[in-house]
Amino acid sequence: MAVVVLILLALLPFSALGSRSGPTAVQHHGHAGHGTPKHSSPPQPTTAELVRSTCNSTAYYDLCVSALGADPSSATADVRGLSTIAVSAAAANASGGAATAAALANGTATSSSNAQAAPATAATALLRTCAAKYGKARDALAAAGDSIAQQDYDFASVHVSAAAEYPQVCKALFRRLRSAQYPPELAAREETLRQLCSVALDIIALASNSSG
Repeated sequence: MAVVVLILLALLPFSALGSRSGPTAVQHHGHAGHGTPKHSSPPQPTTAELVRSTCNSTAYYDLCVSALGADPSSATADVRGLSTIAVSAAAANASGGAATAAALANGTATSSSNAQAAPATAATALLRTCAAKYGKARDALAAAGDSIAQQDYDFASVHVSAAAEYPQVCKALFRRLRSAQYPPELAAREETLRQLCSVALDIIALASNSSG
């Protein structure tokens, strides 16, 4: 009997140690296994998804996606930020229109002969007017951007609408001057600006609704 007791006492520490080491090892591996889910981030909507869903509410989807996607800040922008990007894209177009009209005016002024002096002078004057109108469109769009920053979406829409109207004055003036053709470069600028302003207005409306 004494021998049996001694054998049991001798085996008891090893059994106890074995029972303690088992859960410890399992617990250690379990902690490592749960570490990855704890620190993983849930899937976030991609920028392309936000741009697409926003542009779906505009009249010119392809132009909208192109204009918004071209700006790196769209990666972190919300709808209000996207409206600012759209306004900036329109402003860049208006600025380009002003530069195009000014360059055409300078070219007309320097290349006219004496026989064409009067028509060229009239066309030059109109082109300079066009440059000024595109400049006003650019300024109106800059004001729209300021209004968006203040979340004053009504004023932003007024400025964008005005910006779309300015180039149309240029076209109307050329129609009255039958001796000069409306430059196709400006016609293209006018149409693109009109569409960009339409996109901006649609996104401003979305931003206004989401803020309300």
